[in-house]
Amino acid sequence: MIIRLSKIVMVMAIAFFASLVAFGNITDYQTNFAFVHHVFAMDTIFPDATIKYRSIESPIIQNLGYIFIISLETLTAVLCWIGAFSLLKSIKLDAKAFNKKKRIAIVGLTLGFLVWQVGFMSVGGEWFGMWMSSQWNGVPDAFRFFITIILVLLYLIQKDGELSDN
Repeated sequence: MIIRLSKIVMVMAIAFFASLVAFGNITDYQTNFAFVHHVFAMDTIFPDATIKYRSIESPIIQNLGYIFIISLETLTAVLCWIGAFSLLKSIKLDAKAFNKKKRIAIVGLTLGFLVWQVGFMSVGGEWFGMWMSSQWNGVPDAFRFFITIILVLLYLIQKDGELSDN
């Protein structure tokens, strides 16, 4: 039972994190939008970088991009909360049933991984050259986030045995 509970609490921790990130982005939209604006505009990367043609200057597209990011963060939180509570409700089920109940949490954690690895690390970091910005470089933070998420995901997907085996 302790292993199952451990997995549930870890999924809840990621749900809590994603909730706080989404909440902060929604309630302090303008402050956090500055980050997205500078990354999209590529106005703080190396002055001689030849990738500046990739920049997006349109405030409409920048806002739509930010809203998309917030939506994915929110969906990550919702799926992880639903998945965690579904697992908590199923904690005493047999191993096969409990393992099946992991699906929503797995989807939520996978989405969270994709948000921070693909969205921030790949798109922000590499496509928009965010790593070149001394002020608006979110690559180290994104790395910490998606590594934490993938570790929880890897732990969660480990098959659980029957309760008497735990």
